[in-house]
Amino acid sequence: MSYHFNQLGITVLNIAEYEKQRPEFRRRIIEAKKNRRIHVGPLMTFVFENRETVLFQIQEMVRTERLVHDKDIQHEIDTYSRLLPTHNELSATMLIEITEQEKIRSTLDSLVGLTKKSVFLVIGGKEIEATFDEEQSEEGRISAVQYVRWKLDQNAVEHFRSAQTEVGILIRHPNYNHFTQLNNDQRGAIAKDLDE
Repeated sequence: MSYHFNQLGITVLNIAEYEKQRPEFRRRIIEAKKNRRIHVGPLMTFVFENRETVLFQIQEMVRTERLVHDKDIQHEIDTYSRLLPTHNELSATMLIEITEQEKIRSTLDSLVGLTKKSVFLVIGGKEIEATFDEEQSEEGRISAVQYVRWKLDQNAVEHFRSAQTEVGILIRHPNYNHFTQLNNDQRGAIAKDLDE
């Protein structure tokens, strides 16, 4: 049985069917993410999400958790569909990547407050503040995985699409202040999300 993912107009495959297609699907997603993965400073990475990346995450969860019941699969669909950008919007998974186990808690504690007026998409010098998923927020704590969105007006969309406009991600926090400018391949790949 396959499960129709209505919001995307595509299908979530059952485990057996997915296993047959997984090697090619996985190869495509790894290739696509090369220009959708933006490192900002030494600790943070933003992975811009679209239909394909979200579907891949759902399929991988169904596979990993060996989900076969409709309600369990629907739960994954509902959970991950929240990552999808809407019209004139960009959506990303923000990862705080701390490799040393003993530094995880202290590093995360030092980044409390990051979800409030600290992360910006910069388009031609204009700073657009990120909106964080409120369900992940907890007073005085921060998770190493965050879901962020940037709502763009039509002018910002047009500038983002233009190769002449500089686009980057800025983090302005007392303990983490970094900026990364997107190269043309990154900007071009992510700009396609604004056409969907």
